[in-house]
Amino acid sequence: MQTLLPIKLRQSFLRWLALGLLASLLSACGYNEIQVKDEAVKASWSEVVNQYQRRADLVPNLVNTVKGYASHEQATLTEVINARAKATSITVTPETLNDPEAFKRFQQAQGELSGALSRLMAVSENYPNLKADGLFRDLQSQLEGTENRITVARNRYIQAVQDYNVYVRQFPNNLTAKVFGYATKPNFTVENEKAISTAPAVKF
Repeated sequence: MQTLLPIKLRQSFLRWLALGLLASLLSACGYNEIQVKDEAVKASWSEVVNQYQRRADLVPNLVNTVKGYASHEQATLTEVINARAKATSITVTPETLNDPEAFKRFQQAQGELSGALSRLMAVSENYPNLKADGLFRDLQSQLEGTENRITVARNRYIQAVQDYNVYVRQFPNNLTAKVFGYATKPNFTVENEKAISTAPAVKF
């Protein structure tokens, strides 16, 4: 019994020592920092999605208000409704952010909604009574604020992805990233960024 106790203590000590060495190696090769940066990307992406959803939630009331004054602008109203349906049907979760094609489809759908909303705001210029409607003015103000929040959230995401991508491509972090399956993440493209960073014109 006395002989077994020291053996068990030595085994326990060696096990903890091995775990400590493994943790040190993972930390030294960038594993822990990759986790931090990956979580930062996920958090910033969640905020982007949150703001896009906020915008989508404004669309039904906006369309209904415009319809009350400009019902014969059916083509524009239908375009907005369809663009919203498409934008809300595409979901890019943090887990699928590594799929450039899924990310591209999401960008395109949001860009189409931005364009449709811009055309809807342009139509409103032809209807003084609509522009004077208190609900419409409130929705315009909310839309403008949401577009600004989208821009801020998107810029934070761009920066988080850039920081992550640079880190996982640097040596020796790139070796750790490859072993554990951490690839670079897609970002907003230049063309798409140009299109969706232009908020719908909101005039009073």
